[in-house]
Amino acid sequence: MGVRLSIENRQSAGYREDTDFKKFTTSFASSLDLPQGSFDLNFGYQQKEFGAYDFYTPGQGYPSKEWTRTYLLDSGFNLNKGDLIIKPNFLWRRHFDRFVLDKRVPSYFTSNHRTDTYTPNIYFQKETGVLGKVGLGLEYGEERITSTALGRHNRGHRSIFFDDARDLTWKLSSGLSFRFDDFSGFGKVYTGSFNLRYEIVEQQFLRLGVSRSMRAPSFTELYYDDHKTTVGNSSLSSEKSLNYEAGYEIKKDKLLAGSTLFLRQENDFIDWVESNAGSNKFQAENIPGANVFGIESRLELELSENINLKTNYTYINKSVDDNGYLYKYGQNYARHLLNSELIFKLPFITQSLGFTYKQKPGRNGWFLLNSRTDYPLNKNVEVFLSITNILNLEYQEIEGIPQPGRWIEG
Repeated sequence: MGVRLSIENRQSAGYREDTDFKKFTTSFASSLDLPQGSFDLNFGYQQKEFGAYDFYTPGQGYPSKEWTRTYLLDSGFNLNKGDLIIKPNFLWRRHFDRFVLDKRVPSYFTSNHRTDTYTPNIYFQKETGVLGKVGLGLEYGEERITSTALGRHNRGHRSIFFDDARDLTWKLSSGLSFRFDDFSGFGKVYTGSFNLRYEIVEQQFLRLGVSRSMRAPSFTELYYDDHKTTVGNSSLSSEKSLNYEAGYEIKKDKLLAGSTLFLRQENDFIDWVESNAGSNKFQAENIPGANVFGIESRLELELSENINLKTNYTYINKSVDDNGYLYKYGQNYARHLLNSELIFKLPFITQSLGFTYKQKPGRNGWFLLNSRTDYPLNKNVEVFLSITNILNLEYQEIEGIPQPGRWIEG
């Protein structure tokens, strides 16, 4: 049996007007050993209050405020009877949200939401020998919302899913999954994936994969209306995509490296766009289609006994059939994203020094230098000092919303 309790409290006056925040988080996790498995119970609670200057209304100068409370319960059994695994699970999430568009005049627009999500499911997996590890799952989900800005709505879905993993030869393995969902309001949807992994030589692998995915619109995208700047669209369709990828990876004692090429064909993806030219009012719309090509690379290298290097790089090129829409948050992906970190394991401390470079389409990139120092007082207590954006550069993730300068935590 194991029990863990964690509590965190953070607050800040913010790096400029209306970016203050308070955040309290606690979680409880327990695990009970049973004769043929275990029972796990996890509970979490988070409360936040934060200034949201222009976050939902870029460039329009609204000093907004938001308060949220979230409860999360995740419980389940993990039962093992020989070559059969049984995993019943129940997930519940309750979320409260209060949002004031202009805190100087709360009556201008204030919304209050309460959402509940329930998801019971059960999963079976059996080792079959010839067919490998075969899994079968059943799931039911229900979402409910009561909101002054979105109204009262509820929807559910029923799902059945199947997966299989097996070694085809001593060098070649495969994975297969298939899922059927029946969504209220969005009909029946089939998704799934297939992948292969081949060992070229010892500890060097090739990977190929194809998958199909979907996402139903959120309640906010469907029904939100602040009567000022943002409105949902109850006629939205589900997002759908086909994904293809091919990759290579190598694993050795002091080296882990790999690179993956991917192509994603998106249909009816959802974004907030200007409803009428020059109106400064944005509506959720289905964008007819997009082709997304990219590459992801990673490198982890042990330079010496006390120095490690970790690097990740992602490149994305997205061509969109969007009828010339003006997007509320601009192009919301990075064309180039590079993260690199050197970790020094010194006698009494662990010191890391890293940088991030990000560049979005049609904009200049920015470079952030960061560091973190960890000092263990004993096996259970550790103190740290973290500095983000050491050079105190000015940059904007979303155009019109400045991000923090030098940020120190400890």
